[in-house]
Amino acid sequence: MRERDYKIAPSILSADFARLGEEVTNVVAAGADFVHFDVMDNHYVPNLTIGPLVCQALRKHGVTADIDVHLMVKPVDRIIPDFAEAGATYITFHPEASEHIDRSLAIVREHGCKSGLVFNPATPLDYLHYVMDKIDMVLIMSVNPGFGGQKFIPSALAKLRDARRLIDASGRAIRLEVDGGVKVDNLRAVAEAGADTFVSGSAIFSAGKASDPHRYDSVIHAMRAELAKAGAQRV
Repeated sequence: MRERDYKIAPSILSADFARLGEEVTNVVAAGADFVHFDVMDNHYVPNLTIGPLVCQALRKHGVTADIDVHLMVKPVDRIIPDFAEAGATYITFHPEASEHIDRSLAIVREHGCKSGLVFNPATPLDYLHYVMDKIDMVLIMSVNPGFGGQKFIPSALAKLRDARRLIDASGRAIRLEVDGGVKVDNLRAVAEAGADTFVSGSAIFSAGKASDPHRYDSVIHAMRAELAKAGAQRV
């Protein structure tokens, strides 16, 4: 088996929004690969967070890392072009939030972004059988969407293994992301279940003192060490 190209994607939902540009600059400098956007609409999920203007502001601030936009909004089609124009790299959405999943995926790609589907803990993976040729990412939720700081749901490991089998069988370069309760202590198990992209919010952004620009170095280094163990297990 090949060693996977692991990516760490801090969720800015847990960042200090009063200092967001600085926060994102520092976490990328510490070794983060993606910047994860949790977009909530107080409709599909019971919370309200950020929109395209924040994405655009980070690009203007000088953030060049891939921006991974997770849409927890319903309906999704109207807002996809706005995030694409604002600088998103990946745009993922929940199948329950789209009237026509194939069309929504097409909108993402037509606007120059990579597309993906998000699966809640109780959402079956069946949709994947019909759209594997149209997606670049599968995101498995290991918590119920809508709030940060929740505990990892263990059944997500079996779901990750199932999703990994489907991706591998497709022969396509599709990333397998996991979001919810991911931290150093469970990262290796999550990676060994098949994930290659790891969203982590509070576990990263709560590290160290706010005045220390290098406070994220140690936690991301610890995550890399756990991923190296998982990679060695696969080789």
